[in-house]
Amino acid sequence: MTYSFSIDRILGDRSFAEIGHPALAVADGRRELLAVAGTHGSSDHPTVGIYDTATLSCRAQIRSRLGVQAMAFHPTLPLLAVGTGSYDGGYFFCGDLLLLNLKTGTSISAFEHGDGRQVLDLEWLDEQRFRMLMAPSDVWQDKEAHTHGHTAVVRRSDWSLVPPRSITPNELAGPRVPAPRPDGRAAAYRLVTELGPDWEPRLAVQAVEELSDGRILATLGGVQLECWLPSGERAWAVPDEEGGREIAVARDESSAWVSLVRPERHDRRPQSVVRLSLADGAQVDQVAPSGYVSLSSAADGEPALAPAGYWVQGVPVSGRTPLRVRNASRTWFLSYVKQAGTRRSHPGVPWVATAELKSGRGSGRPVEPAREDVRRLFPYSWVPEEEHFGGPGVEAADGSLVHAGRVFRQRRRPGDSFVVRREASDGSPRWVFRTDRSATALTADASRVFTAYDGGEIVALSLADGTVLRRYHLTLGDVSVIPTALSVTPSGRLLVGTRDGRILVCSAAV
Repeated sequence: MTYSFSIDRILGDRSFAEIGHPALAVADGRRELLAVAGTHGSSDHPTVGIYDTATLSCRAQIRSRLGVQAMAFHPTLPLLAVGTGSYDGGYFFCGDLLLLNLKTGTSISAFEHGDGRQVLDLEWLDEQRFRMLMAPSDVWQDKEAHTHGHTAVVRRSDWSLVPPRSITPNELAGPRVPAPRPDGRAAAYRLVTELGPDWEPRLAVQAVEELSDGRILATLGGVQLECWLPSGERAWAVPDEEGGREIAVARDESSAWVSLVRPERHDRRPQSVVRLSLADGAQVDQVAPSGYVSLSSAADGEPALAPAGYWVQGVPVSGRTPLRVRNASRTWFLSYVKQAGTRRSHPGVPWVATAELKSGRGSGRPVEPAREDVRRLFPYSWVPEEEHFGGPGVEAADGSLVHAGRVFRQRRRPGDSFVVRREASDGSPRWVFRTDRSATALTADASRVFTAYDGGEIVALSLADGTVLRRYHLTLGDVSVIPTALSVTPSGRLLVGTRDGRILVCSAAV
């Protein structure tokens, strides 16, 4: 059986969509190219987009594990050098030199050593010689480490043929010089705004839902909730310091509950769950959970809350990888069993637990499950010697649990990411689908399970046996896009929220 997949409409599209908040911009006037580095949030990997200055189309992109500090186009070759790095807050400055081939869109990591050096500035002296300014390797007994650096000139006969991990630490040794750390964000912001008047810094979409009249709701970084009309225009948006996460639409579609993102902070600010009018986004109600929770629409159409963290010395702590299950007849979550001999801050071994929904709820307000209603079912890991992290999930019509997750290891192995369908009675797997990338979202209809991955792929699996029905690598134009939210609409369309703030309305049919 063949499934088609097509992108029918894009909401939130704009110039420079790929880069989020601009942090640095470097132009190549001879080739009419512009490299812009940006961030999508404090925990996300920065992105560098290469744009045609005439059309503002994105020609290539690269994602870095560390902040982008400097960029330089090669004088003749189709090559961009990207210097990255960060200070770890303790002793060390780590970083890398990335070389992006503008023709192929491929990149390499050039430093031999894994931690590398934080690159502060780059300059091509000619076609073969390349000057780098790097932070000191560490701050141990070095009071000027944050204001000084080291220069090095590296030579290669052809930089387009440089192998990965081939620049040695000896080549990076050089004299120490004063090294100010300029901030290029203001200049990059001005340039992006001037070139792309439609640009706005949209962040990752966290959840997306369609209403019966064709309106589309979404939560994303910096926005509690936004509403898009069937015409493709945005009707309203509710700004927020952090943003919204899950959405639970009321049965009459007059309002929706939204869980707000509230990361752990020193002030221990509590999480909030707010009810917003779908006419204009005005807040009409609010609940304050006792700890961190996930929000969902239960199978009966009422909103439901499930624990999404654990307690350490009487303080609620956000679970980094909670089990979030949608469309369920009961609440599903992880309950941690403390083991003797573990440190006090260790949450314990995760078990899958449930709590029955109260009969005749009907108030339209989500409530946390009572402790006496919680029932531990089975260990979260069905492999005794493995520790599994949580992920998104759904409840199938027969009550079985379908969820994504990954195996925790110091060094990840192929196949450590999984989607599994488990019996509700004892957690035994009916089927398991394994891959290498981490799942970012999961949804399902009556016959298919759709899973999104952080490498840009969407995989459709058979709900019955887990066989692959379709694998689709998400691209817009010439570059890949990372899906971060999924939802199947009543009409069978697939809504995809992306890391760069766009919403894709897709057809995924037989």
